[in-house]
Amino acid sequence: MSLPEQPSGSDRPAPPPSASMRASDADRDEVADRLREALAEGRITPEEHAERIDAVYKAKTYADLEPVLSDLPSEQAPRPRVDLRKEPALPPPPAQSPHLVAVFAGAERKGRWLVEPTTNVSCVFGGVELDFRQAVLSQSEVTVNITCVFGGVDITVPPGVRVAGSPTAVFGGSELPEDDTADPDAPVIRLTGMVLFGGVSVSRRAAGEKRRRRDRHRDVHELHRRRHEELRELHREHRDARRERLRELRAERRRLR
Repeated sequence: MSLPEQPSGSDRPAPPPSASMRASDADRDEVADRLREALAEGRITPEEHAERIDAVYKAKTYADLEPVLSDLPSEQAPRPRVDLRKEPALPPPPAQSPHLVAVFAGAERKGRWLVEPTTNVSCVFGGVELDFRQAVLSQSEVTVNITCVFGGVDITVPPGVRVAGSPTAVFGGSELPEDDTADPDAPVIRLTGMVLFGGVSVSRRAAGEKRRRRDRHRDVHELHRRRHEELRELHREHRDARRERLRELRAERRRLR
C-alpha cells in the first residue's frame, strides 16, 4: 500500500497517513494485488482470499485496510527463500565379499554397505552381527543364508522391512520380529540355512536408535541359558542311548549262553 507523495519543494519527509484517512481506489487495488500475490504464494487459501477481497472493497479508511495485510510480509521485508535444489544422490557403496566367516571369532557388517542378492554367513563358536539400517539393498528381496554351529547371529533391520523365512534349527532357535508394514512392495530379507546349537536373533530399530544395555545383557543371558539347556538335553539323550545299548548287549550275551 503506497503512501501519499511528498509535496514538491518540501525538504521534510511526508508524515505517515493517519489511520482515519480515507482510502482511495488506487489503495484498494494495491491491497488486492498484494492479496493475489499471497494467494499465488500459498500464504492464504482461496476462501481467505475471497473474504479479504470483500473486506478490501468495503474499506473506507486506512484503518479498515490494515487488518487485511497484518499477517502478511510487507513488500520491503526480506522473505524466506526455499531451496528447491535436491541433494545429489550418494554413490552406491563399494562391493564387498558376500561371505562372512567367524570361527572362534566375530564378524560384522554395519553402516552403509551393499547387500548382495545372497549373503552367506558361517559361524563356528563365534558370532556375526548384520546391521541393515543404513545398508543399500542390491534388489528388493535379498537372502541371508546362515550356517551356525555353537554360535549366534544378531541381525538389525529398520522399520518398514519384512523379515521372511527362518533357518532350520537343531538344538537352536530363531527370534524374528512381526511385520510392521502392509506395503506389498516393502523390501524383504529372507533367512535360510541351518543353526546347530546356536541362535539367530532379529530386532527392529530405527537408524540411530541404540539398544539398551539392559536388553543386550538380558538377550545374552537368555542365549547362554538356552544353549546350556540344549547341551544338557543332548547329554541326557546320549546317556540314555548308551544305557539302552548296554541293556541290548547284556540281553544278547544272556541269549548266547
